[in-house]
Amino acid sequence: MKQNSKSKTFYFIALIFLALIAAYIFFGDIIFSKKGTEEKYGAFYESVEKGEIESVVIKSEGLEYVKKGSAEKFWTENPESPLLKEFLLRNDVSVTIEKDGGEIISLVLDILFYVIFFGAIFFVFRKFISPNTFKVMRKTGKTFDDVVGMDKLKHDMRQVMEIMRNPAEYAKKGVRMPKGILLEGAPGNGKTLFAKALAGEAKVNFIPAKATDFESMFMAIGPMKVKLLFRKARKKAPCIVFIDEFDGIGTRRNYSGSAIETENTRIVTALLNELDGFESTNGVLVLAATNSISALDEALIRPGRFDARVSVPFPDEKARAQLIEMYSKGKNMGADCAADVLSKKFNGFSCAKIESVLNRAALIAGQNERTQVTLGDIESAMKEQDSAK
Repeated sequence: MKQNSKSKTFYFIALIFLALIAAYIFFGDIIFSKKGTEEKYGAFYESVEKGEIESVVIKSEGLEYVKKGSAEKFWTENPESPLLKEFLLRNDVSVTIEKDGGEIISLVLDILFYVIFFGAIFFVFRKFISPNTFKVMRKTGKTFDDVVGMDKLKHDMRQVMEIMRNPAEYAKKGVRMPKGILLEGAPGNGKTLFAKALAGEAKVNFIPAKATDFESMFMAIGPMKVKLLFRKARKKAPCIVFIDEFDGIGTRRNYSGSAIETENTRIVTALLNELDGFESTNGVLVLAATNSISALDEALIRPGRFDARVSVPFPDEKARAQLIEMYSKGKNMGADCAADVLSKKFNGFSCAKIESVLNRAALIAGQNERTQVTLGDIESAMKEQDSAK
């Protein structure tokens, strides 16, 4: 209701403003018409020299004046001379310069333009640099139990979590928490899920971000967002910052001079400054997921910024069987679709591809008016996936 009330007030004010402009355009000549007896400018000039003029009002459409000893008003043309006011004052004439309706309207329009212009800038910066750009998740709802496989990775990360919880204790032993960890792996193998599970397992704040969050149609917005992200992470420590699609913003700098490359260079430089700007004892851990470490800027991924590189592999046979059982829940799988059988067929499949094939197989079974998924449906779904590449 309050929002509707504000909108109505805005439209009402805008309507009045437009009405005033229309009134000036159509009735300005009547409103600001010249009043009094008209005289030639030469006669007015002689009267001034003779000391017969008491006061003059200078308007854009003419000069309105009163003669001494008379209440009658006269008017004549305005010569627009820069020496007119000095001439009148030298002859002891009281001078008033009056702004006409056009100047007032012009002034109002200028003010309105600046209000709209700076309002638009403020709105854009609030939209692209809003404090809510990067949301802090108190609970991710995921733990390592939700992650199938990756046993070695889980083991390694448990030690990192312990250091994150007790940085001072480990510092006494000469052990510091890594500032950053790079997760490299093919798309669909659960890098994002693992990052959420790590934050949930460690019971710390989690700030997810992706490369597109730093993109903007305005220059310098990307680096400002990088600073905003790390400033928020420090305030919410202990905290895990997860940057997905890291190769989208951390690519090698080539200084080609183009606007895109210049912005990318600024973003990478901002990342370097931020990673160097906090200590491992601050309790902030940066997890960055990428499909290709080789595409990243060398200065960005050197030790001391990202201390560990972890490969997120394709699920092995045991993990594939677990994934098949998980993604098959709610589906009526045939006897020929046992998990151990499908896990062999799905060799080299990512987690996402396994889920997609099983889902597509269920749809194929439904299209053929069958309630049970067969091995033939699985193979059809696999062929569709391969042909879509």
